[in-house]
Amino acid sequence: MLEILSQLQGLIGIAFILTVAWALSENRKDRPSWRWIAGAIAVQFILAVSIVRIPFIWDIIGLANQGVQAIEQATLVGSSYMFGYVGGAELPFVLKEGAAPPLIIAFQILPLVIVFSALAALLWHWRVLQLMVKGLSWALQKTLGVSGVVGLSGGANIFLGVVESPLAVRAYFEKMSRAELFAIMVLAMSTISGAILVLYATTLEKTVPNAVGHMISASLISLPAAILLARLMVPGLSDTKVNREEPGLKYDNSFDAIIKGTMDGVQLFLAVIAVIIVIFAFVALADQILSVLPSVAGEALTLKRIFGWIFAPLMWMIGVPWEESAAAGSLMGTKAILNEYVAYLELAALPADTFSAKGQLIVTYALCGVANLASVGLIISTIGTLCPDRRAEVAGLGMKSWFAGNCATAMTGAVIGIITWV
Repeated sequence: MLEILSQLQGLIGIAFILTVAWALSENRKDRPSWRWIAGAIAVQFILAVSIVRIPFIWDIIGLANQGVQAIEQATLVGSSYMFGYVGGAELPFVLKEGAAPPLIIAFQILPLVIVFSALAALLWHWRVLQLMVKGLSWALQKTLGVSGVVGLSGGANIFLGVVESPLAVRAYFEKMSRAELFAIMVLAMSTISGAILVLYATTLEKTVPNAVGHMISASLISLPAAILLARLMVPGLSDTKVNREEPGLKYDNSFDAIIKGTMDGVQLFLAVIAVIIVIFAFVALADQILSVLPSVAGEALTLKRIFGWIFAPLMWMIGVPWEESAAAGSLMGTKAILNEYVAYLELAALPADTFSAKGQLIVTYALCGVANLASVGLIISTIGTLCPDRRAEVAGLGMKSWFAGNCATAMTGAVIGIITWV
């Protein structure tokens, strides 16, 4: 009996998250019907079970791991040529006995972002990604009844980043409803793009088996959760249809796609480097300030410990064992306040016995989204640039989308915990 209750622990988290989202609604009386809410939750569970628990489907998604390895090896050729041994080329010296070859993130891992960004742009121009996006958009419209523009945005977010995905629906920002605008923002916060997916999976490949498959399934499973939370927090009309003739994300030719995709990748590459440097510096400064305060339980206060205390109850509610919840809460706090990549770097660096197999899986899924404070500014500036008339409205919805995005990935972690028997 206790084992069954422990397995269903994530239901507490799902109920808590939905209750808080409804309490923060702009119009609590205009919530979706109970039938629709139950249907959205059911879609999330069906997606999770279908992807993770059906071997045939999981094996297909697992093939993406081979694709990522191919891209990683190809990128290493370019980075080795450009940066020499710091980019992965053969070392010009002999290592000391027992020493491992140096892993320099900026020159060996982050170039993946540039290569994959260019590849994604090329596949978009060739309409390969466009067909996949349209298929996913159609599925969201049929199962959850979202409008064409929200469905298109949801499909695009799986492949494109926070900056690129709004371009797919740029023609509709002026006429879409407030509810649709918020749904698009929450969908962007609750998923990760292909380029970032490759980066995160490469970081976790030695810690989480088949990390690529888990990253892909996390973004897919988070889609219905994001739409559900968006409708609870900002109810309203959602009926804007997509006109295939409207301008969207387009490239002149294949070469143009490669060049523009590369330039976008370079911007993301530099942004990731800059953000990591600044975040690590700020965390170090915060820890130095906290060190002057009295110690707690014989240990100095640190930002990581404080995050752990704040987010530990939430992580327990979504299924993480209590003895692991402080470490999980620390990672969730790092992800929500600072950056999810930093959280994944910390997860990869933790001792192997920090989490059980199930706890590690829940944390991996709960962290899989870009809902952090930097992304709030990024999405506000992107949509505000595309539609200046709605900049103030987007800014007002920014922190709500951050909250909903974190709740959506937490729900996904809870669902994975419920369906995973370890």
